[in-house]
Amino acid sequence: MEKLNLEKLNLREIRLRLQAPFETSFGQAFDRRILIVTVTDSDGNTGYGECTAPGAPFYSHETIDTAWTVISKYIAPLLTDTKPGTAAEVHDYLSAIKGNRMAIGGVEAAIWDLEAKKADKPLWEHLGGTRAEIQCGVSIGIHATPEILVEKVRLEVESGYQRIKLKIKPGKDLEFVSAVRSEFPDIRLSVDANSAYELERDLDVLKKLDDFDLLMV
Repeated sequence: MEKLNLEKLNLREIRLRLQAPFETSFGQAFDRRILIVTVTDSDGNTGYGECTAPGAPFYSHETIDTAWTVISKYIAPLLTDTKPGTAAEVHDYLSAIKGNRMAIGGVEAAIWDLEAKKADKPLWEHLGGTRAEIQCGVSIGIHATPEILVEKVRLEVESGYQRIKLKIKPGKDLEFVSAVRSEFPDIRLSVDANSAYELERDLDVLKKLDDFDLLMV
């Protein structure tokens, strides 16, 4: 396999306005900050990755801002100085950096993308995948009423999504999930509370979620 010969790593932040507000247990979001990682080799080939860190530290200690600092001050100099030969080696090269998994993941994704392009393969094939198509899912935010949520799920199912993940929080959980499951008994359904529940306080609610045949909570 041809060596990577990494020359530089660039960061760019973009902000995407959401088509509609997206509500989780943290509150409403109206846009999304995204950190794009670009790696370039000595021949000018480029690979792209996305750092999935959130914009604020309510879900994780990592954010877009911490990732920018860690990548620009530590990861980029380390990789351009040591120049790993393959994408598979990058993880070991970055083992000295503790935590910051989202920052590292965004860089690794860009390097894998670069290596796949140099091999003239789609990334899934370069990684050893065997299926050119997979089922796609969608995450749906918290809505004002179960009825509104059901109609939103209906639109997504009719558009072709085969897995549905519902955002929930205390007070907007069992009734909402029950309404969706009653209307769509066969869809692959999961829920995500973004750490809004506490075991001692909410154990009864969490047990009742088992009634809805969820893929995961």
